[in-house]
Amino acid sequence: MEKISVSKVVTRFAPSPTGTLHIGGVRTALFNYIYAKQNNGEFLVRIEDTDRERSTKAYEKNILDTLSSIGLSPDKKPINQSERNDIYIKAAEQIIASGDAYWCDCSEEELEKMRNQQMADGKKPMYDGRSRHLGLERSSNTVLRLATPEDGEIVMHDMIRGEIRFNNAELDDLILLRSDGTPTYHLCNVVDDFEQGVTAVIRGEDHISNTPRQIHIQNALGYPALEYAHLPLVLGPDKKRLSKRHAATSLGEYKDMGYLDSAILNSLARLGWSGGDKEVFYMDDLLKDFNIKDVQKAGAIFDITKLDWLNAQHLANLSLEEFKEHIKPFAKKISIDIKDHPNADLLIASMRTCENTLSDIAKALRPYFMDVSGYDEKAIERFLSNGTKTLEDIYELLETISDWNEKQIDLLLKEYQSNNNLKVPEVNQPIRIALTGSTKSPSLGLTLSLFDKKEALIRIANLISFLS
Repeated sequence: MEKISVSKVVTRFAPSPTGTLHIGGVRTALFNYIYAKQNNGEFLVRIEDTDRERSTKAYEKNILDTLSSIGLSPDKKPINQSERNDIYIKAAEQIIASGDAYWCDCSEEELEKMRNQQMADGKKPMYDGRSRHLGLERSSNTVLRLATPEDGEIVMHDMIRGEIRFNNAELDDLILLRSDGTPTYHLCNVVDDFEQGVTAVIRGEDHISNTPRQIHIQNALGYPALEYAHLPLVLGPDKKRLSKRHAATSLGEYKDMGYLDSAILNSLARLGWSGGDKEVFYMDDLLKDFNIKDVQKAGAIFDITKLDWLNAQHLANLSLEEFKEHIKPFAKKISIDIKDHPNADLLIASMRTCENTLSDIAKALRPYFMDVSGYDEKAIERFLSNGTKTLEDIYELLETISDWNEKQIDLLLKEYQSNNNLKVPEVNQPIRIALTGSTKSPSLGLTLSLFDKKEALIRIANLISFLS
């Protein structure tokens, strides 16, 4: 993609540590990371922890650890807004000195009355600037407001949305300092972007309305203009903002379910960006192919089935050794040690694509290490409603095999099927149910060979007994 003209591109991800890292936030971090690296720039992280009541160090650690775990570590040590109050106050004083801010002593009651009257008159509720020319001085009940230009407009070029215009008359005089002297979000945001050397702001479209206000603060402080890109929101299938009613929203939840980091990033990159006909992307691919200007404007629908498919592709692309390392912690959760199986590599190789997530694959491995704890009732109804004759016949035939291997077992099963004029599922599925409790497994000959002969016969006998 075409390089931009600034001397060095610097992007930032600015989460608030009031919860675990949301997948929408991860996508924002990812797009910032990619854009910076494509332009040989820096990707930074800023912790916006000025909400003292809701922000915690535990959430901050979760955010930073999660970013690190998925390969989105910042190029410099993250900064915390809670530690930078003096810098914000100094910037506010600079705006006061320039004549671009004033003190306002309007009470909450007065402001509420003003807004109600505006709505009654069919006007947009906003501060009407009544204190702008009063020349008030700072006191315990005053706030500092930015003197927004009363005419003209702000023209912003968005890398995704093109030119966006904002009428200054529709922007009220936002508060810079509260009555207790603490700075507001907009002031902190602008000052930190300047202090960190940020050149491009890539964030969600819900921040579009904040942009003209922040540009006015930049102008009041004499800061250089920034590039902007406002990403479409991540939506659920009902086209409403993604929430827990749709699916898990925390990145940690998806990792715990057994989705690979690379698959998650792949899925998030495709939320709002098509990438052409190509489906599977790794970071190297994204750094080469992604273009922020190709991101769509409309909301991006998160599709869990698409993530499932992508995860299966990424799992299939792992080497056997890589896969074994990934599956180990999920197997451990259900008290399985894959080394305990005498044909562990063959088992893992045959089962690695049986499900879409590491958690589900681990569960599918359970019958190869533990007794069957129950049988799929629907499977029994479908394949064993006519009794246990097939199970009994196969039991007797398997007993005769002296060389217990996949090839010999397959030959025996095919011969039985042919001699009895049966369909493959009529022979294979009852045996699968006996061995694993369900109808999912590799080829039946291979599945049987993964069990000791004695154990396989015991499981078939157990199902016969269960059905009798």
